[in-house]
Amino acid sequence: MLTLVGLSHQTAALEVREQLAIPADELPATLGALRERFGAGAILATCNRLELYLPGDHAREDVLAFLSDQAGLDVSLAAAHFAALHDRDAVRHLYSVAGGIDSMVLGESEVLGQVRAAFSASVAAGCDDALLSRLFHTAIRLGRRARTETAIGRHALSVSSISVQQARLLCPELPEATVLVIGAGEAGRLAAAALVEQGVRDVLVANRTRERAEDLAAELGGVACSLDELDEALPRADVVIAAADAPSPLVTRAMVDAAMEQRRRRPLLLVDIGVPRDIDHTVGELPGVTYYDLDGLQAIAAEHYAVRAGEVATVQTMVDEETDRFVEWWEQLQVVPTIAALTDRAERLRSTELAKTLRRLNVGDEERAHLEALTRALVKQILHDPIATLRERGDREVYIDAVRKLFRLDDEPGDLENRELS
Repeated sequence: MLTLVGLSHQTAALEVREQLAIPADELPATLGALRERFGAGAILATCNRLELYLPGDHAREDVLAFLSDQAGLDVSLAAAHFAALHDRDAVRHLYSVAGGIDSMVLGESEVLGQVRAAFSASVAAGCDDALLSRLFHTAIRLGRRARTETAIGRHALSVSSISVQQARLLCPELPEATVLVIGAGEAGRLAAAALVEQGVRDVLVANRTRERAEDLAAELGGVACSLDELDEALPRADVVIAAADAPSPLVTRAMVDAAMEQRRRRPLLLVDIGVPRDIDHTVGELPGVTYYDLDGLQAIAAEHYAVRAGEVATVQTMVDEETDRFVEWWEQLQVVPTIAALTDRAERLRSTELAKTLRRLNVGDEERAHLEALTRALVKQILHDPIATLRERGDREVYIDAVRKLFRLDDEPGDLENRELS
């Protein structure tokens, strides 16, 4: 039914995740290659996870070989950290992610948008099918329910809110602070927008493409600059949010040290939510510099876990119920063709044998109608229990295979006709 191969913050440290990340601008091409290799699939790629959802049964080694061929990931490293889940377990996992109980920050809502974006990208690449469509739509619906029907998302932290929290601690007069956003993607936008909501008025946006920087700057009421101007922008900033997902650090230790000299060692907060990291992680050793990467933010989030931990069991019950519904839908979908073939086979036998009998009998229209009704009712009664068993049994594959063999449903039509006439 479904194969999931992936890793997350729970199975791999940030140092590993950044080596096994697929850059956002490479995802469309990777999805195109995935369509050619597997026919359909979706990739959930966030700062905390990289997961491939593939309809059907696929070996983990085949998926890792694909990631090595198309995304250049180190197979040996991937093999040590990527895990595979199948069928019910894979469905349950995506539902847990969407419900916020598998997130780095328990109950955070941003992951729901990421799940939606993953499926939208699959659709845009022509990689979706009926199974994936139902899977992701039901996952998104469950995520909404979890946050409206339980307290899992109440006062929930997120990468954005943690960034605001740490900025407020460092800059008690937060509205007077200057914020530098490196990267104009969704993650940087959300973090910067959260700071603007707290009253920050001075925002700088640096991005590879000037146009996107200007768009985000306009949205935040800030000013755009290029990555080449980071040396000039850093000394002005009190808070830096880095989310450019560059292949190597854009902000070096030397750049931060120089900026701190110009700032006369006034405190500087750097929040690096890029994967790979956009800032040299050793900058936290510099006097006056506070640095957090995603693992650092995870430690802060863990301190607040207990506030919403009591809701996990409730959401898990939702996840289990929705998983059962999805598997039941899939099994019903699988059994329908067999039920249709069995019903059609029985109807052809009934009508053929009835026609033979009627040719030998001298009966009127009324008697013909009675015989027609009798034979239809008899066939319906005979098939009732086999069809009910097909629909009800959890191990339907065994029963489907048995029915198809017992009634020769996969034989060639000509062979069936010859047997029916004999």
